[in-house]
Amino acid sequence: MPDPFDLNLRHLRAIPQIVARGSLVAAAETANLSQSALTQGLAKLERQLGVVLFDRRNDGMIATREGAAFSERLTTMFHYLGEGVPPAPRSARGFSRPDRLLTSAQLRSFVKLADAGSYVEAARQNEGAPSAIHRAVHDLEQIVGARLVERRGRGLGLTSAGKRLARGIRLARAELEAAIEGVSPGAGERGRLVIGAMPLCRSWLLPAALATLISEVPRAQIDIVEGSWRELIDPLRDGQIHLMIGALREDPVPYGLLQQTLFVDRLSIVGRAGHPALKAGTGLAELAQYPWIIGRDRTPLRAHWQMMFSGFPEIRAPIACGSVMTIRGILLASDCLTLLSPDQVATEIEAGLLEHRDAIGERLTRPIGIASRPAWRPTDLQKRFLEILHSVAANHHS
Repeated sequence: MPDPFDLNLRHLRAIPQIVARGSLVAAAETANLSQSALTQGLAKLERQLGVVLFDRRNDGMIATREGAAFSERLTTMFHYLGEGVPPAPRSARGFSRPDRLLTSAQLRSFVKLADAGSYVEAARQNEGAPSAIHRAVHDLEQIVGARLVERRGRGLGLTSAGKRLARGIRLARAELEAAIEGVSPGAGERGRLVIGAMPLCRSWLLPAALATLISEVPRAQIDIVEGSWRELIDPLRDGQIHLMIGALREDPVPYGLLQQTLFVDRLSIVGRAGHPALKAGTGLAELAQYPWIIGRDRTPLRAHWQMMFSGFPEIRAPIACGSVMTIRGILLASDCLTLLSPDQVATEIEAGLLEHRDAIGERLTRPIGIASRPAWRPTDLQKRFLEILHSVAANHHS
């Protein structure tokens, strides 16, 4: 598949116009292109995609099934791009539609700079000269009428306008990537999926779902980005990852995210094998005498621990940690206790290295599921992965 930024934005912008008007001539006038330029651009685009987007007829241009789907995605893409352009100050004299003047090269350069944090590193990633990146970003600032980058110490940072534009470009790129994937020959046999994996899903849910997916779609490209909710939320909102899997947030859900519950997980108290606090009948007062490993601030795990020990003012909790691997190591070498799902340490429990018992408190449960952007429209590959996730979760907890 071609890289989204290898496609000509002016030619892409004309596609929905051709679909709507049924005429290449009318679309060329709207896009401010000559008919011959648009004819050549459309032919090149179809070669790049490896698919025919329109049936050429004597009475006009009729979108093929692939062309109609591609056009629909493009409309959303250009919406994101337009939303990313910061509003011009009232006193400024600028372009009425600056988003229509942006080029693929400028977008690529700016996102590389936003990711890299320096012109030198952005140029290295872009296989170009720093001066070319600098010129592209300067041209962008002139077009949108706002400062996008500012120096911070020895590095660079994005202004508020720069952050807005970067998010718009990333979302536009993600939509264009989905558009390309959707019309590519053999689209059902390949595709790209980027998953934000929070701690709980890594033990059994995600491995089981991915094993099924790659057996069905062996040519799929799957990227897994591990992190906490706070580490993954911005990449999700920017379209850099397609969905997050893990503990869901309670209402009101931040940023208007969509959440789907896969199952409800009940927490257990976990410690080393033979830990005296794990004996049946041990109460909260005795549990409170031991050191605890708790979730980081403002996480559901920490909130559940605080709920369990509400009314106990002095409890030792020397370690706040979100890494199950680190927690396992500490538990094995100490008298620390923690709250975890037994699924997260199932191997150690089966090996007799760790033990668990039910947590005290009827509400110590948390919904585990999928979080996605409100406007996200999954591709065929991503839809199949969602189906598999639901099936794996249902079978595991049946």
